[in-house]
Amino acid sequence: MNLQAVLSDVWPRVRHKHFFPELPWPQLTEGMSQEAVEIRHRQIIVNPTFCQQLAEYLPVEDVIEALLDHGVAHYTRCPWDFATHLRLYAMAKSELKRRDYAQRATDIFIDVVVNTHCVKEFETALPQVYQHLQHLSSRPLDQLMTALYSAIWGMDLDATGPERLIRRLSRIPYLDRRRWEESMQRFCRLILPVLEEEREHGKIMPTALLGRHGLSNHSQNEVERGLRAFALHVDNPREFRTTVADFDEELIAEGHAEEQEGMGRGRGEQIDTGLLYYMKLTEQYQLPVSQAPLQKSSSSDPHMHTPWELGKPIQDLDVWTSFGKILPGLSQAWLYQNGMVYGRREGVPDCIIVLDSSGSMANPRYLLSHAILGAGCAADAYLRTGARVAVYNFSDVPAGDKLLLDFTTERKRVYQALCRYFGGGTVFTLEELDELLQVVDRDSPNMSPDIFLITDMQIPNLQNIIDYLSTLKGRLTAVHIGDTDSAAEFKKETERWKNVSVFAVQSREDIPHIILGQVKTYLGYGQASQ
Repeated sequence: MNLQAVLSDVWPRVRHKHFFPELPWPQLTEGMSQEAVEIRHRQIIVNPTFCQQLAEYLPVEDVIEALLDHGVAHYTRCPWDFATHLRLYAMAKSELKRRDYAQRATDIFIDVVVNTHCVKEFETALPQVYQHLQHLSSRPLDQLMTALYSAIWGMDLDATGPERLIRRLSRIPYLDRRRWEESMQRFCRLILPVLEEEREHGKIMPTALLGRHGLSNHSQNEVERGLRAFALHVDNPREFRTTVADFDEELIAEGHAEEQEGMGRGRGEQIDTGLLYYMKLTEQYQLPVSQAPLQKSSSSDPHMHTPWELGKPIQDLDVWTSFGKILPGLSQAWLYQNGMVYGRREGVPDCIIVLDSSGSMANPRYLLSHAILGAGCAADAYLRTGARVAVYNFSDVPAGDKLLLDFTTERKRVYQALCRYFGGGTVFTLEELDELLQVVDRDSPNMSPDIFLITDMQIPNLQNIIDYLSTLKGRLTAVHIGDTDSAAEFKKETERWKNVSVFAVQSREDIPHIILGQVKTYLGYGQASQ
């Protein structure tokens, strides 16, 4: 039996049937597990042993075509992308509580959607395949699914099951994409007793009949996009963490995981999957950074042309626009004026992010921290321009609750510093900020750094901080979480400063309104005045 020749003959027909999906040529691989179809990075891998077993009941061409129909429909119909897979799995996990139950329920639900779509839309041998799969599996849930297919496809597949349960399962709108999460919830509630029966008899396996669906199905770019979309979809980091943590082993195996070793100086709680949550969530936002105002250069630059006359310096002649001629009144000469410069890196200074992680701020491990989200968006905005970012994360500084990260362009290190949560009192000292400012003064004396302050402003020595900030030359973006009396005081004290912008953040939707480094007017470059 030349399965490779059969595959070569069937694959073009399957591609035509499914409107030519952008998928690589399938493979036949010996030594696979029991799975009929495995999908790795969008490539469908067919198990030849499985094909030979079913060839006792069906023509092998029909078997391979059915398996290819099934594999292709995972990309064209369900789950479509990794974000959808995560949402379905999250719903299953919230309903079933156990990882193995949720994984098996998600796989089977996705298969019901895919197989039903194929049977409804195309000529396929999937019904005959499932009819004979009963001979290869004795698991109760697999038997139940074949009986369900008999009901919703209107075909006799020689399978029976509890009539009331099958009737309730058949009412679920599997093909309605808009209701998939609701349908998954109903599906899980109905099959939970069957999952418990399988577990009681030692037959629970995290694999559907035609193969398991996981992270390895998708390319690295698809996984990255899926994580970003899922971070935007969930309400808090806890939900993100409990869902994505179940894929940790796959993330590591596939090379998608961010390294999570501690960075910076200080003590506190290191966020693990929560770090990934904020990194992916902030990628959805693209905050702008205003360039620093131009300064006059000490050099003169060509500005405009003027007719050349006798007595004017011959070296000012523009030979290109004068066509090599030296003719008074016709030849063109350059007029010069002082040039304008930014300083370095196209006018975007370095940035110091000063982040309050005291007990009055949200714990980023359990609740969405608008402070970390805003600070992460700020860091991304500066890093995209090539500028460096430093972090001063503080709570009760005299007690040691602080983290000071020197200037860096490494995004991961910045986020690790931002996601460190202390949760203590709020005592801010200025020595550490002075230390960071001295670093910039040594590296770039002509351009003062921007400062991005994000806090709820409930700091006992707030007036001392205001007095200190008023002496700085760089631009200041201050973000306060919630409206407090301290925030109102800060606004009042700084309202006449020319280098400050103050924003309030109450919800995630407020983040895009923060314009970093944008101020009302400038006196020279970033000179504060009161």
